[in-house]
Amino acid sequence: MAEIEQKTTPEQIGRWMEQSDRFARMLGVRLDEAREGYARASLEITEEMQNAVGITQGGVTFTLADFAFAVASNSHGSVAVSLNAQITYTASSQAGDRLIASASEVNRTRSTGLYQIEVHNGVGKLIALFTGTVYRRKDGLEQWMKTETAEGITE
Repeated sequence: MAEIEQKTTPEQIGRWMEQSDRFARMLGVRLDEAREGYARASLEITEEMQNAVGITQGGVTFTLADFAFAVASNSHGSVAVSLNAQITYTASSQAGDRLIASASEVNRTRSTGLYQIEVHNGVGKLIALFTGTVYRRKDGLEQWMKTETAEGITE
């Protein structure tokens, strides 16, 4: 499989994504670990993230899982964009909970990738199971990392 020559490490890619993903940053998503085909991110649930019945709004959990998915799938250095993503919620969480999303590469080809993301709370209870498929574009991430973002951040 032909790979884009990677000069940037998965950790550097993840840190750039953490800084540049404005929505994830607004929610307080933090990257805990990044390596090839893997990422772990976390989030503290606040009262503002609760729905009308006092549990975490599903979109918050989805966003955390989606961020870990993005870092894991882009960790090889080529731009990977989501083709499909789905989530199954297995338990609820509330304000004060810490959620941790761990994304693992299940399969990777030159043009696609399949990932599974588990979201647990701080005591290890499974909150959601997310799966996603990406399309790998031909362009590398380094060119994106070197361009100025809307916030004026450059590398």
